[in-house]
Amino acid sequence: MIVIVDERELVTEGYSSLFDREGVATAGFAPGEFGEWVSSAADTDLRSVRAFLIGDCRDGAISPRQIRDRTGAPVIALSEQHSLEHTLRLFESGVDDVVRKPVHIREILARITAIRRRAHEEAAYTEVGSMRIFMDGRDPEINGEPLPLPRRERRILEYLASNRGRRVTKTQVFNAIYGIFDEEVEENVVESHISKLRKKLREKLGHDPIDSKRFLGYRLVF
Repeated sequence: MIVIVDERELVTEGYSSLFDREGVATAGFAPGEFGEWVSSAADTDLRSVRAFLIGDCRDGAISPRQIRDRTGAPVIALSEQHSLEHTLRLFESGVDDVVRKPVHIREILARITAIRRRAHEEAAYTEVGSMRIFMDGRDPEINGEPLPLPRRERRILEYLASNRGRRVTKTQVFNAIYGIFDEEVEENVVESHISKLRKKLREKLGHDPIDSKRFLGYRLVF
């Protein structure tokens, strides 16, 4: 999930719509609401956040360092001012990157992946047995051959790969894929997506790489 902060509701809604086309869940906040939320949100909710995008906010309304106190997710400023002084002020405030608008959604996703890779020494992909799972929206490969997947199933596989070695609950998967504030979709939809994903992987691999335990959740295995 990506969190977008901007004083203009039309802007947060516009970005949310564009990210949704890429299969990426979002949550939009006004600056005042965001400060209260980020200081009080549960750790499990914050672990579902892939990045924070900070748009037009009053000076001092958003503190990247306040975000950093709660989570290591990248903080990216979206800037409409093309001046060196403004860009330097944004970096001095603690953001990880400054992106000048207009910008394509895929470029933002690529920047997020690059920042996370540098910060956590993450590879651009994860290998699980004969699977190569990319973290930038590309379809996974099995034995070098692409396996086309619907975007939700692909995002679930990416999330499982990013948490390799740990179990994730159905709620954690739902929050990462649909966002923590999506009340229009039932959480049980995760079971349907994972069931379809497991069937496709089993057909290609000859075994089921997703281990599930009731009440404990899911994890990728060799």
